[in-house]
Amino acid sequence: MTDPQQSGYSSDPSWQAQPPAQPGGYQDPGGYQPMYQDPTAQAAAPAQPYQPGYPADPGYPTQAYPAGTDPISGQPVMAPGYPPAGYPVVTPGPSTNGLSIAAMVVAIVGALGLCGYGLGGYLGAVGAIMGHVASKQIRERGEGGAGFAKAGIIVGWISTAIAVLATIAIVIFFVWLANQPSSYDTGY
Repeated sequence: MTDPQQSGYSSDPSWQAQPPAQPGGYQDPGGYQPMYQDPTAQAAAPAQPYQPGYPADPGYPTQAYPAGTDPISGQPVMAPGYPPAGYPVVTPGPSTNGLSIAAMVVAIVGALGLCGYGLGGYLGAVGAIMGHVASKQIRERGEGGAGFAKAGIIVGWISTAIAVLATIAIVIFFVWLANQPSSYDTGY
């Protein structure tokens, strides 16, 4: 057998549990009974599990949740209509200028018109002019859509330039064709 002084244990009762600060003591729901019972305290009723809507047993610890928290998860609850904490608040940006979208669409249609002997590219000039007007409106009104307007301007002027080159090539081809000797001259 070991000596209590060598093992760290002592027969001195001062190491044992101190009496609770409140009369009646604390009774653990798991069945643990403190070693010291206050003789002035009344006998506590056996602990019952806490059920919502019923008064809590004075010996059973309950957790109070502050207002604005979910009693099940303990997470903060925001007022309806607000995002939960930690999520970014998204605000709508400025409205997009409708003429800038139309300028881009018309310029793209003009660029696709280049497939028809290159003459459909003249529609790109309309898209480019609409893009310039849309850019001015965007600066004055503070609207969005500057990228659409710039795309309409660039695509429109490029398709117009290609259409002009295609027109010059077609005219040169027909002039050259008209100056070729006819093979149908029979010499009668």
